[in-house]
This record gives sequence, structure tokens and C-alpha cells, in this order.
Amino acid sequence: ALAEVALDMSPLAFDDRYAGCAGAMAAALPELNRSEFGLGGPYAEGWALAAAEWHVRGPPKPPLPALPPAQAMALLAYTAPVPLHRHFNAATRVAGRSPRAYRDEFPFKALHFLLSQALGTLRGAQSGAPRCQWVFRGVSGVRFVARPGRTVRFGHFASASRRNESARAFGGASTFHVRTCHGAAISAFSFFPGEDEVLIPPFETFQVTEVTDGTDGTGGTDGTGVRIRLSSNGALSNYNCEWVRGEGMAWG
Repeated sequence: ALAEVALDMSPLAFDDRYAGCAGAMAAALPELNRSEFGLGGPYAEGWALAAAEWHVRGPPKPPLPALPPAQAMALLAYTAPVPLHRHFNAATRVAGRSPRAYRDEFPFKALHFLLSQALGTLRGAQSGAPRCQWVFRGVSGVRFVARPGRTVRFGHFASASRRNESARAFGGASTFHVRTCHGAAISAFSFFPGEDEVLIPPFETFQVTEVTDGTDGTGGTDGTGVRIRLSSNGALSNYNCEWVRGEGMAWG
């Protein structure tokens, strides 16, 4: 049976936007990376693949957007064909349960910061282009329960696609049609550029505007799963600059 999960505000998610402390976080990165790479595991594996891929590709050529190499490699690591994104997303969904949980038990601080910065850089480069876009997201194995009118968040970095068929390939148990205003197109920095991927940050909030339940009336399903339409209505962060605040570093 499919797991049923309520779509809500993801209150336990770690949702830092690093407003006002990007410089201090960048200064802390070398040490953070050293300690997080030292743990081995999914982050070290994903980053090694990303670094090798970046070495082969080099920076994208104009008119594609330019990104600092660390931000570009973070996107490559996130999209790499290894379990990193699954471990990272699962950890992000609960790392905000307390400042201590983030500080002591979240081994992806560097990746979370770099992905947040990368999305901001890419959105800033979209001069003249509309900031908001419709995208699709498919999820297998989980049936999301949503109520129209509610405000919700994904609570992790959520992959979506501008192409419905790409999203459906990831599963039809739950299908989202999302108007995002904080997400950014990352295909130029993805291991799979053909997926036309858009990455949505954990702090973006959405209003549930429509829910279509793909049941056939007998308790079974007609194979289409649940379809949920979301429209961006803002952003909410419970955390800001938590690492530099917790470290007692001076930042301005």
C-alpha cells in the first residue's frame, strides 16, 4: 500500500535563507567541507562525481548563466546518479527540529548553503525573464494528502521539470503542477540536462489551489494517482544564518 503523507508547512525542515551572512558562510565553507567530506558517505561520493564532471565540462558558455564553481558543483552533486539527493532531502526535512539538531546532526551544511546560493544566483541572472514559472513534479510511492486553500511547503529542495513527461517518469502516485517564483532552472548544471529540471527551495510557500483524487470510487485507483496544483504565495524561513550565529562569528 502507498504511504500517505500530509502536505503541510514542513515545520521541522531546515529552511535557512542565509540573508545577510553569505560572506561569513562562504568564509566558513572550507572548514565545513573538510569536516563533512571527512565523514565519507553520500556527500563525499556525490561531490567527487560532480568535481570530475565539472573538470570535463568546464563552465557553461554564454548565453547560459555563469555560476561560481562551488555552486555549480553543488548542483551537479545534487543531480548525480547516486543516493546523495535522497539522503540530503530526508535530512533537510527534519534538521530544523532544533538548532542543536542542525548544528550537531546535519552533515550537509555546505551543500544546503551552496544550493541556496546557486538558486539565488540563477534567479538573479534571469533579468527581464518572468521570475515565476509553471513546472511539474512526480513522486512515486507516496500519496500526498492536501487540502485546497491551505498554505504548504515542500520542506526540502524539490526537483521539478518544465516538461510533464519528465516529471511523470519519476512516478505517478502524486503529481504536482506548481507555479514557483523562487525555483530556478538548473539544467545547465545537471547530470541530466534533458530533464529540463527546476529546483524549488525548502522555504518557498504555496497555496493548494486544486486537488484531484485519482480514485475509481471503489477504494481502488484509476492509475493516475493524486494530482495537486500549487501556486507560490511567498516564502517562510524559521532559521536565518544559524551556523554563523551558533558559531558566535561576527557577521554583518
